[in-house]
Amino acid sequence: MSARLAGTLGGMDVLGDVIGAMRAGRPHAALRTRGGPWGLHFPASAGVGFHAVLAGSCWLLPPGGGEPVQVSAGELVLLPHGRAYGLADHPATALVEFGSPAAERRQEREGTAGPESVLLCGAYLLDRERTHPLLGRLPEVVRLAVAGTPAGTVVELLHGELAGPLAGGGTAATALLDTALLYVLRAWYGGQDAVTGRGWAAALTDPAVGAALAALHEDPARAWTVAELGAAGGLSRAAFARRFSALVGEPPLAYLTWWRLTLAGRLLREGDEPLRAVARRTGYATEFALARAFKREYGTAPGRYRTERRAASAAAAARADGRAAG
Repeated sequence: MSARLAGTLGGMDVLGDVIGAMRAGRPHAALRTRGGPWGLHFPASAGVGFHAVLAGSCWLLPPGGGEPVQVSAGELVLLPHGRAYGLADHPATALVEFGSPAAERRQEREGTAGPESVLLCGAYLLDRERTHPLLGRLPEVVRLAVAGTPAGTVVELLHGELAGPLAGGGTAATALLDTALLYVLRAWYGGQDAVTGRGWAAALTDPAVGAALAALHEDPARAWTVAELGAAGGLSRAAFARRFSALVGEPPLAYLTWWRLTLAGRLLREGDEPLRAVARRTGYATEFALARAFKREYGTAPGRYRTERRAASAAAAARADGRAAG
């Protein structure tokens, strides 16, 4: 990660804030050891998947039928958009459906020859209805060399938690998975500094826009004005508004409104606070003002959204637990 990115996000970490707000369920991870011919097809889902190669290598068969990519030990690939993809020992190996225990066990029995590969595989459940552009504008595949980096250290710690039963292992693994995703995103966006002057990579490192993003993420309930946000980065109102819109893709107060309603959705999914408390925390004067804005944005009332989202998250978590057990 570049020094500029680290400095810009030193207070309120915008990336961490985004991950927390988009989370729709508990992340999952597992260790996979494969030898000989093997191949897995991962169907489309609402989540984000990642695979870190701990030993050996494998081939990623990208979404949309792109060119296969070989991933070696010390590398990690992140699939951020929930599209179907494959992993295999070789691009020509037939794939079996991930989560099909019988098919996977048959492949494991038959795959006794050839070099062994060890993978740490993780999945995050996210709210795709509120995809933040920090995730939405990532490429189909994020590939990083993580050996010797903070992300690699987290992968090693996660490996230790998954390798054997440890007290508090489930809690530790969940926290490490969130940290791994944060470090991967930091590394990727930090690496974009030298190759782009626009978009979120530039927004996070821009002194004025980065400072404004940090300020409104730290206190979204405040009645911000464009002039106040510009002052946080040392720019006039007009100059700041132009720069923010050019880098982020929308005006400052439009982004603030979108972010407030994204936070409202998270509070409704994850907590039991009454609507008036959610309104206070997201910058709305009354629960009725929040309810009107929420229904206009989400197409449903806050109470119904809370009920439906909790049921959907519980069902998705149950499916993920079943696949992990298989």
